[in-house]
Amino acid sequence: MGKELYLSETEVKPRRFRFLCGFLLAAYCVAVVHPAAPASAETAKNGVAPARAECVMEANSRRILYERNGEARLPMASTTKILTAVTVLENCEDVKEEFEIPPQAAGVEGSSVYLKSGDTYSVEDLLYGLMLRSGNDCAEALALHTSGSIDAFAQRMNETAQKAGALESCFKNPHGLPLEGHYTTARDLNLIACYAMQNDAFRQIVGTRYYQPRNWANKNKMLKNYEGAVGIKTGYTKQAGRCLVSAAEKEGMTLVCTVLNCSPMYERSQQLLDEAFAAYENVRILGADTPVRVKVKGKTAAGYTKEDLYYPLLPEEQLHLKMEIISREEMGAMGKNDEIIGQIKIYLINRLLFSRNLYKL
Repeated sequence: MGKELYLSETEVKPRRFRFLCGFLLAAYCVAVVHPAAPASAETAKNGVAPARAECVMEANSRRILYERNGEARLPMASTTKILTAVTVLENCEDVKEEFEIPPQAAGVEGSSVYLKSGDTYSVEDLLYGLMLRSGNDCAEALALHTSGSIDAFAQRMNETAQKAGALESCFKNPHGLPLEGHYTTARDLNLIACYAMQNDAFRQIVGTRYYQPRNWANKNKMLKNYEGAVGIKTGYTKQAGRCLVSAAEKEGMTLVCTVLNCSPMYERSQQLLDEAFAAYENVRILGADTPVRVKVKGKTAAGYTKEDLYYPLLPEEQLHLKMEIISREEMGAMGKNDEIIGQIKIYLINRLLFSRNLYKL
């Protein structure tokens, strides 16, 4: 029985289509062996039970490759700290800055690096303590240093979540200890993780196995046990259960996987990632150096994207790609930039996958 793979695209009715020619797909698609469809995740497979909520997403496109209860609002324990870390990084001018640990941050319950009031640490040190050792005391210290109070920092966290597209979440503290009204969804947590992984400093921290300056080892066993793993965060409370957000790279594709309330969180995450990598191909749909014909003031001109266009697709989906070319005149206000001469929209049958501006050389 095949696993159901959810599409996240919006149904649209395009004005006109031009089919992507066979030679274009042949020239620019990634050539890999077509994998079998993933197995069902609704019931335990090979003794691995599914999570209460789980979601697999391709990091660049944000396409949902698989989800189960992905929109259920649930507690997320220390995976909260993904948002804490990226919020700190976006509001910090210098991670080498040192400051004294405030009394409020010392002795916070749960996982800790045992900070003491008055001790001096850098922001960078505490970020590693936050993400490698899951220090609740680090979370509190960073929040207070960044915003002055936990409530003010939580407001910034929610603003960052909004930027990431996580619209069904509410964050009330920086560490994930149980608190009424503090929740997320598996889908939102993936969106936050994808957003955070775009930050180079964050990506370096969560991919570090051992932080030498403080002798801190990363608790995330995926980094050691799963080929291609690049992060990112574990979590546990009695209320939330075992939670894991993981990310891995293979053959030019980065996948992010969230499992919430999952006892076999490592085994389940590995299974979901394996099946998604086997099922999907990171297809190069159009190269940045490939000219696209666009009508400009009654004449035909060559337009180019600024980057190669990739999208994760099942093998059978590659036969149903279409593109729509829109001229600058049709774009209206969007086409006022002199460098933009048109727009390309890529569809899977009638569903819009993405659009990109076309530029003159």
